[in-house]
Amino acid sequence: MSTTGPLFLGIDVGTQSVKALVLDVGSGAGQSVVARSSEPLELIDGLPAGHLEQHPEHWLTAVQMTCQRVLAEVDPGRIAAIGVSGQQHGCVVLDENDAVIRPAKLWCDTATADEARELSERIGRTVPTGFTASKLSWLKKHEPDNWNKVRRVLLPHDYVNFWLTGRATMECGDASGSGWFDPTNRSFDEAAMAAIDTKVASCMPELLEAGAMAGELREDSAKLLGLPPGIPVSAGGGDNMMSAIGSGATTAGVVVVSLGTSGTIFTRTDSVVIDPDGLIAPFCSSDGAWLPLLCVMNLTGVTEEIKSMMGLDHAALTSAAESVAPGCDGLLWLPFLMGERVPDLPGATGTLLGIRPGTMRPGHLYRAALEGTSLNLALGFQRLRDLGTTINEVRLTGGAANNPLWRQILANVFDTPVRVLVETESAALGAALQACWSVRRRDDGRLTCHEVAAPFVQIGATTAPNGDAGSYAELLQRYRREVARLYS
Repeated sequence: MSTTGPLFLGIDVGTQSVKALVLDVGSGAGQSVVARSSEPLELIDGLPAGHLEQHPEHWLTAVQMTCQRVLAEVDPGRIAAIGVSGQQHGCVVLDENDAVIRPAKLWCDTATADEARELSERIGRTVPTGFTASKLSWLKKHEPDNWNKVRRVLLPHDYVNFWLTGRATMECGDASGSGWFDPTNRSFDEAAMAAIDTKVASCMPELLEAGAMAGELREDSAKLLGLPPGIPVSAGGGDNMMSAIGSGATTAGVVVVSLGTSGTIFTRTDSVVIDPDGLIAPFCSSDGAWLPLLCVMNLTGVTEEIKSMMGLDHAALTSAAESVAPGCDGLLWLPFLMGERVPDLPGATGTLLGIRPGTMRPGHLYRAALEGTSLNLALGFQRLRDLGTTINEVRLTGGAANNPLWRQILANVFDTPVRVLVETESAALGAALQACWSVRRRDDGRLTCHEVAAPFVQIGATTAPNGDAGSYAELLQRYRREVARLYS
C-alpha cells in the first residue's frame, strides 16, 4: 500500500446520512479506500404530509464529523483534492449575507406538485415535482417574505462546496436536475428561470463544466475539518452523477441500478437522450457527457416499513420471503408510499392488491415489497431500451444490492444478468475519483474520467435470470395494468 502518494477525499451528502472516504490511488486493487465514516441525518419532524425538509447546517455538521474521523486515520497533509457528491434537486436559498433563509426542501418533497404542473404548462415541457424549480415557485407563492429575501439559490452539493471554498458554483450534471437547465446545450434555460420569476437568473452561481475546480479550501473550513487550507475542491456533482463515476458508468453500455432511499437507473451516452414522455430525465453527466436517468421515489423505504412493522431484521425477512413463491400468491404491492415520480403520481399512496388469508405474513409482505419496487424499476429499464440506449451490462450499487433475493428478483424482472459493485458507496467514491481526475487533467487535458476511474471499480458476484423470469414477465404486465387501472 502507498504510504507517501496523494490521497483524495470524497464526501457524499445524502438524505439518510453523510459519508466520507479517503482514496489512495497508489494502493493495490481492493485496497484503495483507506478510511471511511458515516453520520446519520434526520428529516425535520412534524411537517405536513408531502413536506420533506432538512437543515443545511446539519449537513455541514455531519461533513465535519465524518471528515475528522477519516482524517484521523491518514496523514491529512497527503490530501491532494476534495470532491463532493450531494442529493439532487434540493433547494438551498440564501439571503444577501449568504445565510440560509429556511430549511431545504428535498428531492422527495411532493408538496410542490401544483407548482410543478403550473410551471410545466408555462414552460411547455414537463417539470417533475421533485425538481428544484417547483420548490422556488412554491416558496414564492406560500412564503413571500422568505422569497423576498432570496439572493442566491444553490443545490445541496453546491452549498457544501460554497462552505468549503467561499465560491458559489454549480455544475452541469447537478444543474440539469433543477428544471431551469438546458441539457442539450449545457447551459441555463433563461425562459425556464423567467417562468418562475424574473429575479431567478440573478440568483444563479457561476456554471462550471466537468473537470473544473470549484475553488480551494478556505481557512475557516480547513480548520474545522483538520486540513491545511488551499486544497483544491473539484466541481463535484449530484449523487447520481458521482455514483456513475464510482460505478464505472463512464463508458457507453454500462447501466447502473442504484438501490437506496430512491431507486435510479442510469447510463452514460455521448449525446443527449430526450424522452417525449418525460419519464427518463435528460441529465448531463459530471464527466462531460450525458446521463439519461430514471428515478423512482420509493425503494428501500418500503422494505424499511416492513422491518419496522414486523420487528425483524432484513436477514430474517429475506429468509422468510425466500420460502414464498414468485408472485406472492397473488399479493401485489404498488409501492407509492411517498407518492411517485415515475410514474408521475405525486399524490399516490401505497396499495396492496390480492390480499387473501395467509398473505399478510412477514415473508409475503417482504417479498411483495421487493417485487413491487423491482417491477416499478423494470418499467424504467424497459423505457431506456425503447429509447435506443445501449445496454451491455447491468451493475447494482447501494446497500440493498447486498440482498441476494433482491438481486435475483431484479435479474428476473430485467431478464438480464446483474453484477454487484464491491464498493457500495459509489457516490463518495465517485466524488473522490472526480477530484483525482480534475487534478490530473491539469497536466493532461486529454485525460478522460474513465481512464482515471475504471481501475478503481471492482465488480463482485453475478446473478443471472433463472426459471422464474417468465413468471415475472407476466407479473410485470399485471403491474402495468393495475397502475393504469388505478391512476389513469
